[in-house]
Amino acid sequence: MHNDLIYKIGITLIDGIGDITAKKLIAYCGGVEAVFLEKKSALLKIPDVGGTAANAVVTQSVLSKAEKEIEFIRKRNINPLFYLDNDYPERLKYCDDSPVMLYCAGNMDLNRKRMVSIVGTRSATPHGKKLCEDLVAQLKHNNVSIISGLAYGIDITAHKAAVRHGVETCAVVAHGHDRVYPDLHSGVLQRMYEKGGLVTEFVSGTKPDRENFPKRNRIIAGLSDAVVVIESAKKGGSLITAEIANSYNRDVFAVPGRLSDNYSTGCNWLIKTNKAVLLESTKDLEYIMGWEEKGKKPIAQKKLFLKLKPEERVLVELLAEQKLGIDMLCLKSQLSTSKVAATLTNLEFSGVVTCLPGKVFRLN
Repeated sequence: MHNDLIYKIGITLIDGIGDITAKKLIAYCGGVEAVFLEKKSALLKIPDVGGTAANAVVTQSVLSKAEKEIEFIRKRNINPLFYLDNDYPERLKYCDDSPVMLYCAGNMDLNRKRMVSIVGTRSATPHGKKLCEDLVAQLKHNNVSIISGLAYGIDITAHKAAVRHGVETCAVVAHGHDRVYPDLHSGVLQRMYEKGGLVTEFVSGTKPDRENFPKRNRIIAGLSDAVVVIESAKKGGSLITAEIANSYNRDVFAVPGRLSDNYSTGCNWLIKTNKAVLLESTKDLEYIMGWEEKGKKPIAQKKLFLKLKPEERVLVELLAEQKLGIDMLCLKSQLSTSKVAATLTNLEFSGVVTCLPGKVFRLN
């Protein structure tokens, strides 16, 4: 354990300080420990930091609770991940509101090359469950990790199918590691720990309260390359996850259904409003994600490099590794947003790249 773990956990326990403000505090002060050594007058000058939060920092009242949490995670063999740690999930790291801390249990790789989240209604029909099971089985040869939320219905169906087919699967939950919700899924979770596990941003003692689930959903969206919605009403957690995934420039897929089916209305709406790609089979996902043509890309790239401008070559090399949105391309290439946008337009007209839903680009 790092000596500053108590401060890393402590800053997440301050009332009125969310993930975005916590990161701002750490940046302003030059480190997480430095936050707790800062004077109140200086803290109050930092945007979005009020008197209550400043008092909590100065009095260090949260550190005793943080110390107890360290004892808990040591006993349970839980791996704490701070957002600046090297092994913090790379995909999640670039989401502005990503959790400052994650608590992970099991044997999982949160930076696996291919990760797919599968979500849907808790009241899944036999048809929806069968679609989910088939999808997971067919994705096995793509060497993916399946992410879901351990809830009833589609979530637990995805986890069970992954366990059955030997696919790594990770549950993201809205409570601490001291409980399992719903308790009925404890047995499945125990099997998931062998190849996968459980992730949460919540400390022990946190109950699965209603307000925690949207927070849980953003992690499900942020951890993945693609989010698949199988059966959803017009309102619900699955639609929230899809909306968040779109805001993160993730690919979203939805399985369509009959107009008369209540649990198809959400999926049909996502497709109708261009917020999701219609998913009829695994081939649709493989095509959009660029997973089916991997073997052909190196040959095409060698020919392209002879004709590319320097900035075009930089972007093509980045896209050869994975699909990326403009923000990530700017970050990795160190080019300006306007330069990246203009270069991508030229590459798209030349047929070198394709713009996918969510303004994500893929090398052809």
